[in-house]
Amino acid sequence: MGLISRIVTSLRAGSVVPSPNIWQWPEVYEAENRAQDADGAIWAALDEICDWTGDVLDVGCGDGFHLPRFAARARSVLGVEPHPPLVDRAVARVAGTPAVAALLGSAQDLPVADGTFDVVHARTAYFFGPGCEAGLREADRALRPGGVLVVVDLDGRHAPYGRWMRADMPRYDPAEVDRFFQIEGFALRRVVSTWRFPDRETLEAVLRIEFSAQVAERAIAEVPGLEIPVGYRVLWRRKPRGLIV
Repeated sequence: MGLISRIVTSLRAGSVVPSPNIWQWPEVYEAENRAQDADGAIWAALDEICDWTGDVLDVGCGDGFHLPRFAARARSVLGVEPHPPLVDRAVARVAGTPAVAALLGSAQDLPVADGTFDVVHARTAYFFGPGCEAGLREADRALRPGGVLVVVDLDGRHAPYGRWMRADMPRYDPAEVDRFFQIEGFALRRVVSTWRFPDRETLEAVLRIEFSAQVAERAIAEVPGLEIPVGYRVLWRRKPRGLIV
């Protein structure tokens, strides 16, 4: 069974899918996070979509890499992550930062009260398309009326990264994912960002935790320098402020 098939099966069963990268290689994933969005294209898109000065919930926060970024403007920030060692790392990262915390929990069962957040954010975590309906319901529960769910995920249509993804996941259909989110009422913006690495060693280590050995070696051979253009979907929908008739 391929990765996407396992994700969908596990989501529908209500279980947690081990991350194929950060759970096993958190230090390499830290370097990957530092390399991602070097030109700020994703952050610029997020700024245009909604207001980030209220209460922000980061679902699947990993070891909390993005929590300090949100905390620079938000009234409060909570990260939720299902893998206990990563929760510990996230707690250590934000220790001493006012109004920022990280808790153990899953997208299908958020440890938060109803209607307590203005923004629910998830980046390359859980919301991969069909099968994530339970998480969508939980995000809506956590949001205040008028709040926004924002999902940032890799765009399988965009080469070269999307081509490498599809080589490892031949059953993954980007068009099906797009249709799913359209039916669920999401707006879509495609963003092309840059991953920029400090050296080849870091670039190669990151590609080797993201792809199978064969695809990783092909990807390494196809990247001549220290930068990779990577396409993303930025998806968002707003919780209604009142009843829809």
